[in-house]
Amino acid sequence: MQLTSINVGRPRIVEWGGRAFTTAIFKTPTAGPVAIEPDNLAGDEQADLTVHGGPDKAVYAYDAAHYAAWRALLPARTDWTPGLFGENLTTEGLPETGVRVGDLFRVGTARLRAVQPRQPCFKLNARFDDPHMAARFAREGRTGIYFRVEAAGTVQAGDTIELLEAAATAITIHEVGQVILTRTASPDLLAKLLSLPYLPASLKRQFGGYA
Repeated sequence: MQLTSINVGRPRIVEWGGRAFTTAIFKTPTAGPVAIEPDNLAGDEQADLTVHGGPDKAVYAYDAAHYAAWRALLPARTDWTPGLFGENLTTEGLPETGVRVGDLFRVGTARLRAVQPRQPCFKLNARFDDPHMAARFAREGRTGIYFRVEAAGTVQAGDTIELLEAAATAITIHEVGQVILTRTASPDLLAKLLSLPYLPASLKRQFGGYA
């Protein structure tokens, strides 16, 4: 597993779909080393802190394998620069299907814990200039991974991503994303989700409504 690109961006005003709004989804690659801080990366910000950022969405990673899949689905698009999906870290070999809720990784000198999938909003539509992109993103299940920062540090492209501590669960970030998408879970799965120590409280409240 490897870090292939570090991407940051600051809020900007965007006009799209007949409205103006502030977003920081436009991320661009930056040369390292870059400091990872408790709530974000140096040089990076979030626009709407009610739904973005904070300890449980401090660092967002998206795997390079997803880019290949999206190229096949969206052949007319030519811009596939890292950071296109708003991710801070573009990775290789770290898809959400193989990462469990609570897995702890070392990247550079930082320690990051996987806690939840991404839930896309309309701003992804603006980034792709496609009114259906957020819905398509959700359906495809290629959500990427939000990490909590367990120890601040610095990272740079080319760093190895090392699993330090395997979570005491088999539930993957991808499985959590599917529950969010379908809004259903078996009683057994629901009980396991609600008992996960590193699943964010906001998701536990949401899943509690499925009982």
